[in-house]
Amino acid sequence: GCALNIKSEDLRQKLREKRIGNTFLFAVDASGSMGARERMRAVKGAIFYMLQEAYQKRDRVGMVAFRRQKAELLLPITRSVDLAQKCLAEMPTGGMLNKKDSELEPILILVTDGRANAIEENSGDPVESALKMAEKIRKAKITSVVIDTETDFIKLGVAKAVAKAMGATY
Repeated sequence: GCALNIKSEDLRQKLREKRIGNTFLFAVDASGSMGARERMRAVKGAIFYMLQEAYQKRDRVGMVAFRRQKAELLLPITRSVDLAQKCLAEMPTGGMLNKKDSELEPILILVTDGRANAIEENSGDPVESALKMAEKIRKAKITSVVIDTETDFIKLGVAKAVAKAMGATY
């Protein structure tokens, strides 16, 4: 019976939302089976673009290149465009990757043509080995994306199988 009737759905409350950034790790197949130079150039372009956007989104980006039984850390996890330009131009090796900030969501981006590279020496079937590693990534609940760069006329579909085993977006 009042002149002013306030209901619970009329009430508003301001909530502060904490921005949580992501950590994008590019794992790039640098073997000779794919156009490694072109692929590296494309990934570098994506990294620079993401870093330019990183200030607002609080994202971090890193890059590991692998071929045969070796992996090289080309860009440690960073928000710095300057560091990325320096590291990716000189392509140094070594370093460690770790999750320093517990508020960053790691996202693994695998760029591969799916051509078999043995992960360990004398490990048998390299495709089987890759699928086992993909399972470990899925079990670790690492958000991941697989970018398939296979360009051959006959497509083997290994990258798609790896994505499925990883629980990744293909």
